[in-house]
Amino acid sequence: MGQDVLFDTLRQGLWAGVMISTPILVAALVAGVAVGLFQALTSVQEMTLTFVPKLGVMIVVFWASMGFMTQTLVDFFKGTLVPLIAGS
Repeated sequence: MGQDVLFDTLRQGLWAGVMISTPILVAALVAGVAVGLFQALTSVQEMTLTFVPKLGVMIVVFWASMGFMTQTLVDFFKGTLVPLIAGS
């Protein structure tokens, strides 16, 4: 295996990781901004108020996007890694 194949495989793997993590990270960002605005508007400074809603939103988004994440990983493995392992 040459360096070009190795680096291309790593690039595709990193891109698959970015695609898989994007929905959860965007949801955490939106929930964090919403909770931050709520805290700023109401002057409530509770530490668990920032953690619990973000965790709940992230769990819901993870559950909702599980099919997309699984399909992305399966496509990466079938399209990139399995042909490299099989030698074709």
